[in-house]
Amino acid sequence: MSTSTPALSVLDLVPVRAGQTSAQAVAASLDLAARADAAGYRRYWFAEHHNMPAVASTTPPVLIAAAAARTTRIRVGSGGMMLPNHAPLIVAEQFAALEAIAPGRIDLGIGRAPGSDPVITQLLRQSGTTSDVDRFPDHVADIMALVSADGATLRFTSGRDYSVRATPAATGVPEVWLLGSSDYSARLAASLGLPYVFANHFSGEGLERALDLYRSGFQATEAHPEPRTFLTVNVVAAPTAAEAEERALPQLRMMARLRSNMPLVPLESVEASIAGEADFDGLARSVMTATRAKWFIGTGPDVAAELSAFAARHGVDEVMVSPIAGAYEGEPMDASPARVQTLELLAAVAVAR
Repeated sequence: MSTSTPALSVLDLVPVRAGQTSAQAVAASLDLAARADAAGYRRYWFAEHHNMPAVASTTPPVLIAAAAARTTRIRVGSGGMMLPNHAPLIVAEQFAALEAIAPGRIDLGIGRAPGSDPVITQLLRQSGTTSDVDRFPDHVADIMALVSADGATLRFTSGRDYSVRATPAATGVPEVWLLGSSDYSARLAASLGLPYVFANHFSGEGLERALDLYRSGFQATEAHPEPRTFLTVNVVAAPTAAEAEERALPQLRMMARLRSNMPLVPLESVEASIAGEADFDGLARSVMTATRAKWFIGTGPDVAAELSAFAARHGVDEVMVSPIAGAYEGEPMDASPARVQTLELLAAVAVAR
C-alpha cells in the first residue's frame, strides 16, 4: 500500500570524479552509508559495474561488508549482483557470510545483465556453465537453497546424495530480490514469488508494464504471500533549484557519453560541465534533455513531494534514490558533500522513521 511519505532507500554506484582516487571515492560512499543510517533510510544497496572510469562499485560484497561495519540499523545489500558473472555457490557463500556479519540486515539483489562491455563480460564469465544466461532461473533457485539452513542436495547418477551449504550453521538468510529492466525479470520474480525491483533509474522505459506483469502473475509463497516492489530513481536535492540543476550536469553529461558511444571519463566537476557545454553535438544534448525529464531535481521539499506523488502513482511505499549530485571544484575528494546534502534534505521531509 502506498503512503503519502514513502520510505526512502539508497542506491550507490560509488561515483568517481576527475582527480579523485578509488580510495577517496570508496571513503566518500562509506561516509554516505553511515549518514543514511543515521538519517533513517531503510536500505543501502551497491550496484555492480565494471571497467568504468566514473564508477567504483565493482565488488558489492566487499562494499557491503565495509558498509555493514559502519552502520547499525540500515539494511545493506546489492543492487545487484550480476549473476551470470559469478558462480552461484560463490555468491551464496559471500552473502551467507555477510548475513553472519550483520544478521537480519542483508539484501541480495540479483540481476542477469552483464554490468559492462562485451570484453569485460568475457573476462568475468570464464567459469564454464555458470556464465549460461539461459540457466539464470536455476542459478537463482540454487542460491536460495544454498543460503538456507538446510542447504542443497546434489544427487549423483550412482544415486548417492551430497549435501552443500553456503555456511555451516545458518540462523538467518539474506533477503533475495530479483532486479531487472525487462518483462523477463518481472515474470520470473512473479513465478518464483520473490520481491522485485525494476531498474527505473537506468532508463525508465517499460515501468508500468513490468509492474503490471509482476503483480498480476505473482505466485504467493509462505515467505512472500503478496507481491513486493519499490522504485529506483535518480535524484539531486539542493537548497535552491538552480544549484540542483547545476549539480545534475556531471551525471547528465556522463549519461550522454554512455548513450552516444562517446569515450567515458571520470565525472567532471560542475564548472567543467558548464564550460564543456559547447563540446556536445545535437545527439548528446538531446540525450541530456530526455534524461533530465526522468530525473528528480530541485529543492528538498519539491523533490520529496515529487517522490511521494511518483510512489502513489505506482502503488509503492518505498523509493530507492540514487543521489547523483556532482561536486564543485574545491570540494573535498574523500567526501561527497552534495550527495550528503541530497539525502539530508530529503530525510528532513520524507524519510519514514
